[in-house]
Amino acid sequence: MSVKHTQNVPAEVVSAGTKTTRQVLISAEEGPNFAMRRFVMEVGGGMPRHTNTVEHEQYVLGGRARIGIGAEEYEVQQGDVVFIPENVPHWYQNIGEEPFQFLCLIPNKPDTTTILDSLESQC
Repeated sequence: MSVKHTQNVPAEVVSAGTKTTRQVLISAEEGPNFAMRRFVMEVGGGMPRHTNTVEHEQYVLGGRARIGIGAEEYEVQQGDVVFIPENVPHWYQNIGEEPFQFLCLIPNKPDTTTILDSLESQC
């Protein structure tokens, strides 16, 4: 068991993203089935279209973003819940005036991320 505050968890820059950081709140070593991560995309930030070999369960903590999942686009905000199946292309773009923040839970399985497009090609 562990209890910690997000202020005590280091944030790392997401190299494929723009103005985006990630904190691993519960690692695969701590949680037997799922890892929990917190993403923060600053104003103008985002992630390019990509795929992952694991599903994503997400809860929006704050801000607003446009998200592409497969061929669909959605505008999401605080309180929204997002499910992204494994191997489905997806992307994010902060469209608000404040940071876009969300929790992302993933199963503890091997995950490969494949970048499909640059962020600039989506805007």
